[in-house]
Amino acid sequence: AVIQELVMRLQIHRKLNKHTGCVNTVGFNAAGDTLISGSDDQRVMLWDWDTGAVKMQFHSGHGDNVFQARFMPYTNDRTIVTCSADGEVRVAKIQDGRDVLTSLLGEHDGRAHKLAIEPGSPYIFYSCGEDGHVQHFDLRTDTATELFICRKPVAKSGYSSHVRLNAITIDPRNPNLLAVAGNNSYARVYDIRKCKSGGSSDFAQPSDCYCPPHLIGNKNVGITGLAFSHQSELLVSYNDENIYLFPKNGGLGPDPKSSVKIGGGEGSNSTVFASGEDVDLPAPQVYVGHRNCETVKGVTFIGPNHEYVASGSDCGRLFIWRKRDGKFLRAMEGDECIVNCIEPHPHAMTIASSGIDNDVKLWTPSAVERARVVNVEELKPRKRKAKLWQFALPEELVWHVLASRRRQPAAGEDSSEDLEDNTELLNLVLRAANRDNLSDESDEDEKTSDGSGEYVCFQKGYFV
Repeated sequence: AVIQELVMRLQIHRKLNKHTGCVNTVGFNAAGDTLISGSDDQRVMLWDWDTGAVKMQFHSGHGDNVFQARFMPYTNDRTIVTCSADGEVRVAKIQDGRDVLTSLLGEHDGRAHKLAIEPGSPYIFYSCGEDGHVQHFDLRTDTATELFICRKPVAKSGYSSHVRLNAITIDPRNPNLLAVAGNNSYARVYDIRKCKSGGSSDFAQPSDCYCPPHLIGNKNVGITGLAFSHQSELLVSYNDENIYLFPKNGGLGPDPKSSVKIGGGEGSNSTVFASGEDVDLPAPQVYVGHRNCETVKGVTFIGPNHEYVASGSDCGRLFIWRKRDGKFLRAMEGDECIVNCIEPHPHAMTIASSGIDNDVKLWTPSAVERARVVNVEELKPRKRKAKLWQFALPEELVWHVLASRRRQPAAGEDSSEDLEDNTELLNLVLRAANRDNLSDESDEDEKTSDGSGEYVCFQKGYFV
């Protein structure tokens, strides 16, 4: 009851506004006094979040949007690892003179969305990318080792395509277990010890797969966010769908194609395996009301014992539910367009959020009046200040947009050339959108909207 009272009194404590692009990653250090953020401006900032002061900032070394930045444990906050839309995984080391040395550790063929740090280790972490690869890093040797490629079940043609990975997380109670997910309906858990034994028949095979019964085999959904609780429960956020919490050992087993749903309704917990064994799996807890369609959103737990679930939404709000029964509690205004990231403080009921806006919002339970609990149906649609179109951008269009933004015609200058350029730009946009639609219709296996395309916010003038 005390923790819920704090949740109901969360309000914006401070806005950190120094980035010049979308803020794609936020996180606290172990002590909780420093916040790290990374942005489309390719910079990493370290903040005294309570006062709003920038402790230091540096260029990440990446050539594209920074997607994640994390402190390595037990390094006195001097070692930071990052990944980016350029596919690179890098390390930044803060020197005694406050100089920052950044170096390349490894690369993905495609964007690298997330990192997972081995709990308590100052050296070991993992990355995942849209190429389906999961890589292992050891900072003692600055080496990258490919652990495995995450693949979809073998199709009738005998071909198995890779999963474009958006999320990776480690079970804090068993750091040998690594969960990954992307443009596929299954969250896959791998035992790292088996992945390292290259001669094993279990090599690159998941030890367990998680999926709500009604989404098994659904090619129209993907997963954007994962999180393990302190109790080894797995939290999974689907695009164009809901968020689900699976109990420990509540998966379908290593081969999801060997199990089929019975009944087909949401909440069904009857599953029969190909062997004929009838297994009564508990239905996952579901969290509804937010919208996860346009960007790659994370999902997280808040509270000292992970009593609550939190997610951003396409409506620009932060949503909070009670974990045990899925009761909706809060929807807080967090962004003009979309909230993508929510990160809890390690010790206090404080959270950081970010999204399409260029700032980071810090939330503390400081409101004088307790927020009223409302039904999801009571939430009014928000008018967004910028419209987002989703499609894969050709390189030609990207450079054309950037070149157009750099040109500033002088007063009295003939603008007919600019009009011609704008017409050409519009045609490129329409061709790209049409090409993307045709691609979606023709490739049924890749239909899922997994956030792997670029997103353009034309009104605000930057890429998401």
